[in-house]
Amino acid sequence: MRGLKLPLNQTQRIRLQRAFEKLQTLSAKANSDASVTVADSIQVNYEDAFLKGHGTTDLNGELVATVCGVVERVNKLVYVRGLRARYKPEVGDIVVGRIVEVAQKRWRLEINFTQDAVLMLSSMNMPDGIQRRRTALDELNMRSIFEENDVVCAEVRNFQHDGSLQLQARSQKYGKLEKGQLLIIDPYLVKKSKQHFHHLEQFGVDLILGRNGFIWVGEHVEVRDSMIIDQANSAEQSAVPEEKNPAYTSLEMRQHICRIANAIRVLSTLGFIMDAELIMQTVELSSSLNLNIHDMLGSEFHVLVAEREAERRSLMSKRKR
Repeated sequence: MRGLKLPLNQTQRIRLQRAFEKLQTLSAKANSDASVTVADSIQVNYEDAFLKGHGTTDLNGELVATVCGVVERVNKLVYVRGLRARYKPEVGDIVVGRIVEVAQKRWRLEINFTQDAVLMLSSMNMPDGIQRRRTALDELNMRSIFEENDVVCAEVRNFQHDGSLQLQARSQKYGKLEKGQLLIIDPYLVKKSKQHFHHLEQFGVDLILGRNGFIWVGEHVEVRDSMIIDQANSAEQSAVPEEKNPAYTSLEMRQHICRIANAIRVLSTLGFIMDAELIMQTVELSSSLNLNIHDMLGSEFHVLVAEREAERRSLMSKRKR
């Protein structure tokens, strides 16, 4: 509960504290050294060879943590992943960012990294969907594709020698995001998984969990393979954009987006790792209680979510036995 800024009454404070104590106990049983603070000992098998990574040091023949965070193990490498730090990109990460500058043959994006990421004109799909070389005319029309403050989804391509980050958006699932909300949470709350794009069919909403802590919740957009759309069909679609892609978003859709966004805000405040299943369970809990969207941000709902999550993990732990 340390650092949790909620206007709790005495009863709510006790209930929340009990829920967190239960969660901490379950986490300790699952992994005794999952979370460490400075100078905490990290359990390793000294008979087997291991590599000391970031956030660790050897002190009197014992491996200890030099930063607060979570112990991670990759083969023989043991390191501590710091919490509440800026995003540390890896090649292949799905990220969501905001355009901050339109430069020569490139866009610069804010992605919660130490410096802006770069999306080259040559590293993205053109609106016509045709694979071709970029021309001078394409460069002149860059603002018609993305402009300042646009929200964009892309993939981490590589790192340059100067430490700058390059993105790519060569698939139809990447590109400009519209008709939704951009949420910013701590990057450590979004774990890398096989699927970061989620279509919540019951709400008609797209959920993109950016590894950089930028989460997009917006109206569902059909992703079609541009290679199978002939030029005649694309010309017909461009002639009647109002019918296929209305400029307004219905009230019901906006309510769905706001409810899902508030569920993410609640989970972020409580410090829970994000995934689509947990987000949907939180949304369903609010609906079952007939809560107004605004009331989801109240103290009582935060306590209920924490208690429900503690109960869920307890049941999962019993099943594994």
